[in-house]
Amino acid sequence: MCRLLLLLAGLLAPLRAYEPDWGKLQGLARGKVEVKAFVTEDIPLYHNLVMKHLPGADPELVLLSFRYEELERIPLSDMSREEINRLVQELGFYRKEAPDAPVPEEFQLAPARPLPTQQAKEQDTPTPKAPTAKSQLPQKPNNQEHPDL
Repeated sequence: MCRLLLLLAGLLAPLRAYEPDWGKLQGLARGKVEVKAFVTEDIPLYHNLVMKHLPGADPELVLLSFRYEELERIPLSDMSREEINRLVQELGFYRKEAPDAPVPEEFQLAPARPLPTQQAKEQDTPTPKAPTAKSQLPQKPNNQEHPDL
């Protein structure tokens, strides 16, 4: 009987040595519930926002380019549902009134931005100058340079 008590005490001693950090656990539970509420209730309202479930992975928002190249990863586990909604709207995602509501034409490609090459071309293209009186006059051909004309 004495051996059984010693064995039991030996097995329980390591369990008593472990003390969980309750502060971390409390925030973790809140974060998971908030993200789950966003995923189940809010994602269907956003146009071009898709949920991909990866078992065991921390929730994060992955932003992709038009070529499906990863641009940025934003961790969501420490954010509240309200913060996630604000972030998604600031990024330019269109929020519909209902999951099956139509999306206006101007938001069909939202939150897409113009391609960087297009922006550079627009900045490099000189603005056309207003025509002056001298430039509007037709030029007379110079027959000395071109005798065949």
